[in-house]
Amino acid sequence: IANARQILNDEHYGLNDIKERVLEYLAVRKLKPDGKGPILCFVGPPGVGKTSLAHSIAHALGRKWIRMALGGVRDEAEIRGHRRTYIGALPGRIVQGLRDAESNNPVMILDEVDKLGADYRGDPTSALLEVLDPQQNNSFKDHYLEVPVDLSKVIFITTANVLDTIPEPLRDRMEILRVSGYTEEEKVHIASRHLLPRQLEENGLTPDDLQIPEETLHFIARHFTREAGVRNLERELANIARKVARKVAEAGEVRPTFHIAISNLEEYLGSTKFESEMGNKDAQIGVTTGLAWTPRGGEILFIETARMPGKGGLTLTGQLGDVMKESAQIALDFLRANGKEIGIANADCEDNCNLHVHVPAGAIPKDGPSAGVALTVALASQLSGRPARHDIAMTGEVTLTGRVLPVGGIKEKVLAARQAGITNLLLPERNRADVKEIPEETRNELHFDFISDVRDAFDKVLLPAEVPSKRRAKKALNITTPAEQDVESIAQ
Repeated sequence: IANARQILNDEHYGLNDIKERVLEYLAVRKLKPDGKGPILCFVGPPGVGKTSLAHSIAHALGRKWIRMALGGVRDEAEIRGHRRTYIGALPGRIVQGLRDAESNNPVMILDEVDKLGADYRGDPTSALLEVLDPQQNNSFKDHYLEVPVDLSKVIFITTANVLDTIPEPLRDRMEILRVSGYTEEEKVHIASRHLLPRQLEENGLTPDDLQIPEETLHFIARHFTREAGVRNLERELANIARKVARKVAEAGEVRPTFHIAISNLEEYLGSTKFESEMGNKDAQIGVTTGLAWTPRGGEILFIETARMPGKGGLTLTGQLGDVMKESAQIALDFLRANGKEIGIANADCEDNCNLHVHVPAGAIPKDGPSAGVALTVALASQLSGRPARHDIAMTGEVTLTGRVLPVGGIKEKVLAARQAGITNLLLPERNRADVKEIPEETRNELHFDFISDVRDAFDKVLLPAEVPSKRRAKKALNITTPAEQDVESIAQ
């Protein structure tokens, strides 16, 4: 077990909870080798190390490993094999994996189990039920072999990006271990310990040829990548390594040392791809900052609202899914029903105004229950005329009575807010325990407020109503300059 811990720490940085669970799993296998342990399923965004964790388990056990990519598999015979009466019949992938490993107890990695398909040829997801059930797989019957095959000694480990597309019976047979995204500090450690040495080796360089200090790695992680994993970070380091390799090759026998500082980084990677979303932004009426979860990690979500003369209509744009459309309707109906109580005198504007809710980046489909609080606060800001603070990001679902319900993906959302330069977060009270998953050094940089009723969010996010500007005061007194008269006549 000590050797396994050393292997996991050498090959992976962070992921302490996952490592502890893996060590417990290995300890049980050591004490009871013939035990029927659970099937581990690593779930998380791309590039966070799910498959490499499975490789480390095989390395720690000293067993052979076989990787089976399940993405796009639609034929049940891929799992159970073809009957030998068919031309070109083959055993199923499980039996082929045992043959390739030349072992009856390998570590078998079933990658992308959430991307299995189904069509008229059968449902491979249902065929996996017998394979992954410890109570049944000791007599798995392949159609090609037509004899029982004992799979109880095989350690099956599955990976997935999302759980929603995995059928419930199959999900019930696996123990879900969530692999969250990395903080910026963790990315820098991974880059210096694993990614950069690997790129130096792959591009024929030595540590004396290329040196990238820690502050430059921080800058790259913050301004050139915005992801949960580290794949794009490795691509950026590979870009630098290739350009340095060319210069070293052109230099001849005398190999110079290239020191990559922030000042000369543009020469290698070009201009920055991401900037702080919150830079130099003032509070605006009807605009709030939400947090969303995607299979690639967390994202911040701006919600904009506009008010215009009309008859009480609600327009939603931005490719919103059904859940977000319902959240917007619930938010508006809550404000109309409770307008006087929460201090919005003109919330019931069915007879004289229309409302428009837009979520920018309209080409990207958006759905999920995370935007209820942000939608409610944005509409409350628009109806009351009170500006909403831009430096507070919020998440949570709202009921018709104003209760705030918990949501998932808290760690990914918090990390996305921090990457965007937001340090104040508004979370559901029932998600308080989820904040403990965030590394302490990151948690100490942020300020969390927890709410159980959306009315509490109004006090924290909405500022007092703006004082009318000088131009508005002039207009109220019918005092206009000649230039303003020209503008008004054109507008009319």
